[in-house]
Amino acid sequence: MSRSRQPPLVTGISPNEGISWTKVTIRGENLGTGPTDLIGLTICGHNCLLTAEWMSASKIVCRVGQAKNDMGDIIVTTKSGGRGTSTVSFKLLKPEKIGILDQSAVWVDEMNYYDMRTDRNKGIPPLSLRPANPLGIEIDKGRFPQKDLEALFPGMSADFTSENFSAAWYLIENHSTTSFDQLKMAVMNLKKQANKKNEGSLAYVKGGLSTFFEAQDALSAIHQKLEADGTEKVEGSMTQKLENVLNRASNTADTLFQEVLGRKDKADSTRNALNVLQRFKFLFNLPLNIERNIQKGDYDVVINDYEKAKSLFGKTEVQVFKKYYAEVETRIEALRERLLDKLLETPSTLHDQKRYIRYLSDLHASGDPAWQCIGAQHKWILQLMHNCKESYIKEQKGNSLLHSPMLDLDSDVHPSPIGHLNQTASLKRGNSFQSSRDDNWRCKAPQQVAFVEKLTKLVVSQLPNFWKLWISYVNGSLFSETAEKSGQMERAKKNARQRQNDFKKMIQEVMQSLAKLIRGALLPFSLREGELKQYGGWEMKSGLSGQWLTHVIQTVRLSYESLTALEIPNDMLHIIQDLILDLRVCCIMVTLKHTAEDVKRLAEKEDWVVDNEGLTSLPSQFEQCIVHSLQSLKSVLDCKPGEASVFQHHKTQEDVCQLSIDIMQVFIDCLEQLSTKPDGDVDTTHLSVDVSSPDLFGSIHEDSSLSSEQRLLIVLSNCCYLERHTFINIAEHFEKHNFQGVEKITQISMESLKELDQRLFEIYIELKADPIVGSLEPGIYAGYFDWKDCLVPTGVRNYLKEALVNIIAVHAEVFTISKELVPRVLSRIVEVVAEELSRLMQCVSSFSENGALQARLEICALRDAVAIYLTPESKSSFKQALEALPQLLSGADKKLLEELLNKFKSTMHLQLTCFQASSAVMKT
Repeated sequence: MSRSRQPPLVTGISPNEGISWTKVTIRGENLGTGPTDLIGLTICGHNCLLTAEWMSASKIVCRVGQAKNDMGDIIVTTKSGGRGTSTVSFKLLKPEKIGILDQSAVWVDEMNYYDMRTDRNKGIPPLSLRPANPLGIEIDKGRFPQKDLEALFPGMSADFTSENFSAAWYLIENHSTTSFDQLKMAVMNLKKQANKKNEGSLAYVKGGLSTFFEAQDALSAIHQKLEADGTEKVEGSMTQKLENVLNRASNTADTLFQEVLGRKDKADSTRNALNVLQRFKFLFNLPLNIERNIQKGDYDVVINDYEKAKSLFGKTEVQVFKKYYAEVETRIEALRERLLDKLLETPSTLHDQKRYIRYLSDLHASGDPAWQCIGAQHKWILQLMHNCKESYIKEQKGNSLLHSPMLDLDSDVHPSPIGHLNQTASLKRGNSFQSSRDDNWRCKAPQQVAFVEKLTKLVVSQLPNFWKLWISYVNGSLFSETAEKSGQMERAKKNARQRQNDFKKMIQEVMQSLAKLIRGALLPFSLREGELKQYGGWEMKSGLSGQWLTHVIQTVRLSYESLTALEIPNDMLHIIQDLILDLRVCCIMVTLKHTAEDVKRLAEKEDWVVDNEGLTSLPSQFEQCIVHSLQSLKSVLDCKPGEASVFQHHKTQEDVCQLSIDIMQVFIDCLEQLSTKPDGDVDTTHLSVDVSSPDLFGSIHEDSSLSSEQRLLIVLSNCCYLERHTFINIAEHFEKHNFQGVEKITQISMESLKELDQRLFEIYIELKADPIVGSLEPGIYAGYFDWKDCLVPTGVRNYLKEALVNIIAVHAEVFTISKELVPRVLSRIVEVVAEELSRLMQCVSSFSENGALQARLEICALRDAVAIYLTPESKSSFKQALEALPQLLSGADKKLLEELLNKFKSTMHLQLTCFQASSAVMKT
């Protein structure tokens, strides 16, 4: 609700008692926006609106009517705020009957007296009686903003009773949509009112002729009466006669009441003498009474006696009184010093501080005790914070000499941060930390973590009283009614307004010290070199783990919530928000670095146990490691109210992205390390296979050892799974936790993984294809074989069968590890063999008919045997090899070729069965 619509509130009336028709001044808040807004005013139940004169929104002047109640409230009713309330009351005094011995004097304010009997005003009419609509036409309030009108008419007013009245402003505000005919009617109304005003004096005389005649008749009657007495000639004029009569009446009255008045004067003198004697007794005993009450702690009694003595003897000129009053001032000054010392003592409760401040204000202590107390509390809090740091640093250095290093939260035995945080739950209600602590937790927690717990507990327990003391200082609740009456509270409020910036600096200094002390313990790199000496000094042998940093962040967050519960402005707590943001960033960095170290150690956990899909547990362990790390960062990544995103800075995004890429790269390096580790370095004592796969060759595992080629295949299988599943899942987890640059992380990681996969694949192909390729040429020309001079082919020669057996051996080895790798490996092996065979055929200068038939038989036999693994490259090589041979012209040669191929397939049927099984698997 806006201020103009709040109900009226009467907070004062002067005088607060009187008889009927007493002129009073009413003060308060929201007493109307103008004379027309005031529609009701009652005092003690009597309607006083007729005599009310609206002065401002906080002041109304009126006269009290003849009310029935002796005491009642002052109720103001306005159009804008409705019926109001009152915090004060008016006491209506009944006129006492004046006896013959009583003196009485009544002052009548004739200037502004309003005669309700004749409805005639003898002075200036109150504003409430002036016309609300001077133009006499319907008012139509416009929609022009008040600010625009004020800017258009600077220094002017739309109030027609104001000296700065602006007719244009009044017309725009009240008649902006009025027609021209209506405005002409308004002009006529104004002319009529002006004519009535000019005729007002004459009409007033005409209306009062009867009164004038009555006065004339009365004077004439008095004159005739005196004429009839006939004494005018003897005693002079009529005026002299009246004067003599009045003088004789006065002398007679003095003679009658002289004795009574004399007795009254004597009684007054006796009473005054007794009062003076009583004052003397009070003053003479006052120094001793002050000392006794101080010893008892009855400071209120001392203050009351001192105020009484000061009012009686503060300005006395009597020497005896001066002497005793000076002694009283000496005792009071000593009391002031004593109370000030108690006020500045630390620690002390807020209740005691308020009590001592009130005592000092009532004793009119010099300076500003409340501000001195605030300054002392501020220094004490800062000193406590630095003492806390020094004690923990000293304890850390002692423990480094006497005890083993602190246990890390990652070890098997560690406390639950959640259990400890329950002790700080009361912070949300603005209370202090629970004093109980788990000693076992204290022994295991790093010194920096315990220090942050203690430091935040200290600040949150001390700052509320410090803040409440300031609030009490600002609103004046520290002072008593005596100080309020003496104006001391108003001066204190004025001082508080002037010192707001100073107090703001105090709060900021406490917040800065809190933030810098925590930074010195956890983020020393964020402090300047000059600040490290004051806020640092910790032994940084090893950084905290991410879990300890998460615990610290929760502690600081709870402290921040407690401080905001005190309604401390956010600009003063901005430095704590910056600290929380930096701690969150640091926690993410540390956690990701530790995750990279954990991933690096995964190579030691590789057990080489292969499941039926050719995978070990390594990809799953890697994914679990990443997921666990991200889950531990969930509370850190989530933004509490008022917190900014941890990724708001571009540098943080880049650093986190790079660390994430490093984690992926570390795992890729682990894979490469495992694939290239010498045979003697591989621990295969725990080697096992998944018996659920019936297709595995048991002979591979009978000797419980793995060859380098088998390790390559296992790593290749893991690489394929990582590319298709694990890396994609990890990217989803990154996006779920709002990581930035996930596409970049995935792209770079995928590229690096594919590069490793291709490199390992080429190594394996080289290991397996080179022996096969190297045996082709010697096998072809074994026994001095010559393509120009050879016998009629009788079948495929042994070198080709040997090459096929070697390819089958590769197939068996790959199939044992991973079925999915078989097509990729065999296709590449066939490509290499086909390329070599094509090269050898193209190197032959000429073929005889038998030689060409023999070559075509062997090429077609190899091609048909590995047809399932042919690729465009291998098909091209086989085509080039066949094109290098002379064409078969006779049908007999073609028939012989077909018979020999069928014979080869029949004799090698058992060996070639593996290719057929693979074909069936590939088709399904």
